[in-house]
Amino acid sequence: MLTFTDNFENDKELILRDHLALERTKFAYIRMALYLLTVGIGIFQIESISRLDGLAWGCIIAGIFLFFLGFVRFEQMRKHLKQYTKTCRDTENESSRKK
Repeated sequence: MLTFTDNFENDKELILRDHLALERTKFAYIRMALYLLTVGIGIFQIESISRLDGLAWGCIIAGIFLFFLGFVRFEQMRKHLKQYTKTCRDTENESSRKK
C-alpha cells in the first residue's frame, strides 16, 4: 500500500502542472486528519449528542492514524521525487554532452 511510488517510472520531465498536483496530493492525508480531529473534538463539545462519543473517539483515532500516515507518505514522495529529479538531470546532462 505504501510503496506504489517506488514502482513508478517515467521518462518524461515533470511540468509545472505535475509539480502543483504533487504538492496538493502530498498534504491530502494531513488535511483529512485535521478534519477528522476537528469533527471528533466538536462532537465531544456538544453535550446534547453525548451518545455519539464512540463516533468522536473513532474520528480522533482515525485522524491520528491518518496524520502519521500522511507524514510517512510525504517522506516517501519526497525521497522518490528527489531520486526522480536527479535521474532527469543526469539524462539532460548526458543528452547535452552528445550534442
